[in-house]
Amino acid sequence: MATTISSTPRRRRDATANRAALLAAAQSVLSNDPNASLDTIAHAAGLSRRALYGHFPDRDSLLREVITNGTVRFNAIAEEVDDRDPRVALARMAARLWHEASTVRATANIALDDTHVAVTIRALAPLRRRLRALARAGVASGAFRGDVPPDLLAFLIEETARATLRELRLTTADAAATVIRVVLSIAGLSWTEQRDLLAAHPDILGVG
Repeated sequence: MATTISSTPRRRRDATANRAALLAAAQSVLSNDPNASLDTIAHAAGLSRRALYGHFPDRDSLLREVITNGTVRFNAIAEEVDDRDPRVALARMAARLWHEASTVRATANIALDDTHVAVTIRALAPLRRRLRALARAGVASGAFRGDVPPDLLAFLIEETARATLRELRLTTADAAATVIRVVLSIAGLSWTEQRDLLAAHPDILGVG
């Protein structure tokens, strides 16, 4: 009886460690191949496919958790980024989110897949709320275009950024600048206003 009782915490620790290993392996493997099989992910984690099924009943449940874990970091960025100038705040948010997406590539790859858009929308609810608040502040202050309702503007910014991020052939540096400029364009800034804004805040492109 004593052996059974003492072995229970160890089994739980092992199960927790195996789950963490599977999620880390999925993040790594899916970063390079979004269509990687469960066998490939299990092998990368040093576990069997059977062990993987002990934690995730199917591939979709594993992908959903990868999305959820990754988007926690995206949501945190959205809450952290702030500036009195809504244009600067939006540019900083775009830059930092791109940097995070390039790091957590598996989450970005899956989140950009239309198959998982519903999961992504739910997981990114805090980020989307922050973007709507930023759009409302920008429109109210005159920093953003006023010919589109703020909530619709936030939606357009989100969808345009998502479409731009699909272009994975861009280098990280080029993509960061492109995403920032596209987002600012949707917000209503001309290319010269974007140029001046980035020149005045060079740390934005440096993900400061």
